[in-house]
Amino acid sequence: MTSAPLSPQRLDRFARHIVLPEIGGAGQMALAGKHMAIIGLGGIGSPALQYLAASGIGRFTLVDDDIVDASNLQRQTIFDTRDIGHGKAVSARRWMANFDDALEVTLSDTRISPENAGDLIVGADLVLDGTDNFATRLAVSDACVAERVPLLSAAVGRFQGQVGAFAGHEPHDACYRCFVGDAFDAEDCDTCAEDGMLGAMAGWAGTFAAMQAVRVLLDGVSSLGDPMWGKIHILDGMKPGMRTLTIAKDAACKACQPV
Repeated sequence: MTSAPLSPQRLDRFARHIVLPEIGGAGQMALAGKHMAIIGLGGIGSPALQYLAASGIGRFTLVDDDIVDASNLQRQTIFDTRDIGHGKAVSARRWMANFDDALEVTLSDTRISPENAGDLIVGADLVLDGTDNFATRLAVSDACVAERVPLLSAAVGRFQGQVGAFAGHEPHDACYRCFVGDAFDAEDCDTCAEDGMLGAMAGWAGTFAAMQAVRVLLDGVSSLGDPMWGKIHILDGMKPGMRTLTIAKDAACKACQPV
């Protein structure tokens, strides 16, 4: 996607980005030409979407088959009481239209699976996965490898979050399956309904994921661009603090290694 020069209105809207030497006009124009796919519009995707939409990324694909429940409102900040009972994808598009009607938005309320994941992310410059079970995360990761699309995978629970960047389609970089292995090809994650979650913790993980997404999308364009492939950032809300792990490519990975 090639972006036209920014209009005076867009220049004014993103002035606080443009004045940053690490982004600048070139970086802002690059973001306007990017296509971001967000899989899951819950505790991660909701706050992430707010800052990604605000960053000036020009095009979004939003994927979520769930509906808004009253219990979501404690942490899923794009929704309000009027959205209860409505689809999250449709409600998210409505929020985006009210926030910035210049954004191009495509949505899907189909449940993502190994069979359709590739079609849902094709053409994206980056995928952010904020889904809540390993089966879906692995389906998204495998599709990203197959379609040669980089992936940000984020998760949150109780007082801890994690955000990692993967480029498993590249010869020397790990994919998400290299990180978790094959043991979780089932919908067997703990849920926040069972374990609880501090709402602000979801906000921290989601906004940190948004910041990492901007880094990835500006790779090669501005000095902020640093994808940090294979790095998993663990966010601890109890201390608070953060530590970073490096994930090596798994020589036996069935998704990102040649057969």
